[in-house]
Amino acid sequence: MRAFRRFSDYFTVGCKTEDGFTVILVERGEGVTTKPIKTSYGPSAGTAFVTFDHVKVPVENTLGEEGGGIFVMLSNFNHERWVNQRKAFGRPLHSLAVVRAKLALMISRVESYQAWLESITYQMCNMSYKEQASRLAGQIAFLKSHMTRGSQLTAADAVQIFGGRGITQTGMGKFIEHYHRTVTFDALLGGAEDVLADLGVRQAMRSMPPDERL
Repeated sequence: MRAFRRFSDYFTVGCKTEDGFTVILVERGEGVTTKPIKTSYGPSAGTAFVTFDHVKVPVENTLGEEGGGIFVMLSNFNHERWVNQRKAFGRPLHSLAVVRAKLALMISRVESYQAWLESITYQMCNMSYKEQASRLAGQIAFLKSHMTRGSQLTAADAVQIFGGRGITQTGMGKFIEHYHRTVTFDALLGGAEDVLADLGVRQAMRSMPPDERL
C-alpha cells in the first residue's frame, strides 16, 4: 500500500474484516516495513510504500466502527481521487460536476491546440517558403506560446485530479508527476513564451495598413 510518513510509528490502514471495510491503527513493529517513494517535492515528507507481513493488531485499535471504514476515510481523503478508478460517496470521481468542469477545460485546450496545429501544418504544405515566412511565422509563435502556457495549466489540473498520486515519481502517477515537473522546459525550447508572443504581434502589426482608421 502507499502511505505517507515513512518515519511514522503508527499507520492508519483501511482493510477488510468480517463486517466489511474497516480502518485500523497499526503500530510499527515486527512485520511492518517501509520503502521510500521518490516524489517531486523531495524525501522530507516521508512518502513510502508500506508492507505488512503477518501483522497482528488488537481489536481496540479499530478507528470508528467495524465495517464503517468508508466514513473514516472520506472524512480525511475525500479530495484524493482520480477520475475513473477512485470513487467519492460511492460514485466515480467524474460524477462530480467540479471535476467534469476541470476535465472540460483540459479537453478544450488540447482540442484547440490540435486544430490550430493542423491548420498551420496544412497551410505550410501548400505555401512556398517565402509565403510561410511572411504569413505563418507569427502564427507559429502564437501557437507555441499558447500551447505551452495552456499545457502548464493542464498539468496542474491533472495533479489536482490525481491527488497524492500526481506527485509520486513511481507507480500510477509517475507520468503526471513527470509531465508537471518538466512541462515548463517545453516553454523555453525554440524561444520563451513572451518573446514568441511579441514576435507574433510585431508581424501582425507589419501587415496592418498604416492609414487604417475606425
